Amino acid sequence: MPAMSSQPKTEQLQIRVSKAQKQEIVRQAQRARMSMSDWVLARLLPDARQRFVALNAQLVKADQPGFVLAEINDFLTGLNRFELAMAVSSDSGVRLDPYLQNYLAAMIEQCCLLKGAEVPAWLAAIKPLRTPRFATELESVRLHLLQQSPPAFRNRNIFIDTSVGGRV
Repeated sequence: MPAMSSQPKTEQLQIRVSKAQKQEIVRQAQRARMSMSDWVLARLLPDARQRFVALNAQLVKADQPGFVLAEINDFLTGLNRFELAMAVSSDSGVRLDPYLQNYLAAMIEQCCLLKGAEVPAWLAAIKPLRTPRFATELESVRLHLLQQSPPAFRNRNIFIDTSVGGRV
């Protein structure tokens, strides 16, 4: 597993472990060709979690959030169920507008369903949109979207015709 980050380490954390636990940590870190600190950090703050937080931060700044949502889609789709559970285990701390918040929540819910992972509890705090949002302004397509939107999106009042793993 690669080193966690190129950011300078300016803080210290001390934990108490038994002699046997320390020996095991040393063995596992050596086997991974990592320092003990990097090995422990990689377990506590996996790359998938960091990538999820970084993508959320990009979403806030994006002029065209659809591109970042597509990148998040690819990211979530590429994870196995254990990586997914770790990546989305808690809120990223990034404040999104209600639409993006719900869209992201629906993507996570849909991906968890597809991969057999538990839906993170923090998503329940995100209230569905009050007003429906459709992927198009064309009235003739809206009936189709009402019927075909994946349940995770429909439950959040977002109507699209594809979701995680798919492309329009």
